[in-house]
This record gives sequence, structure tokens and C-alpha cells, in this order.
Amino acid sequence: MRALSIRQPYAELILRGVKTIEYRSRRTRLIGETFYIYASKKRGQVSVANGQNGDALTLPLSQGERELPTGVIVGTAIITKCQRNHAGYEWHLSNVKRLPKPRKPKRMPQPVWFRPF
Repeated sequence: MRALSIRQPYAELILRGVKTIEYRSRRTRLIGETFYIYASKKRGQVSVANGQNGDALTLPLSQGERELPTGVIVGTAIITKCQRNHAGYEWHLSNVKRLPKPRKPKRMPQPVWFRPF
């Protein structure tokens, strides 16, 4: 099974069911296939749209977000569909499950897809 690298806190938002779409610059053909969610070591910047002009504002991570696990496999999911949007592609996620205990991959993680075991 393949793993997809996702930065924290986005991996956690997917596991909680808050984030159901993963935005990527490329399409995927791995529709209907279960994959691992790998919380990458590098953290993402949390940004929100500014209501006045639509620009994104970068927010610092809160204390709780700094404690989220990184460098481990944290769950599984399925991509149900991939569709183009104005900025790239939307990967619609479903059947998201958190692993009972995070697992460290045996193989070297890659920026997008990789085989962890």
C-alpha cells in the first residue's frame, strides 16, 4: 500500500473529518485505493483567506498543533474522486481511519507518494 505525505496540521484535520479534500497540483489515478496518511516532518503553514481582498494570511501554529505527531504514518483513507479546479486538483477523501498507534515508515518518505513498508 502507498503512503501520501501530508504536512501537519492538515493530516490531523483529515483524520478529524474537518478536511475532506486534499488540494494538489497534479491529478491522481489512485481512485478507490486505500492509502496511508504520512504526517511529514516538515510542518505546513496554517493560512486563512482574508475577507477584504481574498489574500491568504499565514498564522503561527498553536501550542497544540506543535505537539501533533510528525514523521509517522497516522491513518488511512481512500480517494473517491479527483477533479480539476481553478488552481489545480481536488482529491476527495473518504473512509478516513486513524491508526491506533502511529507507525514509523521503514522506507524513506518522498514528497508525494511512497511505499513505506
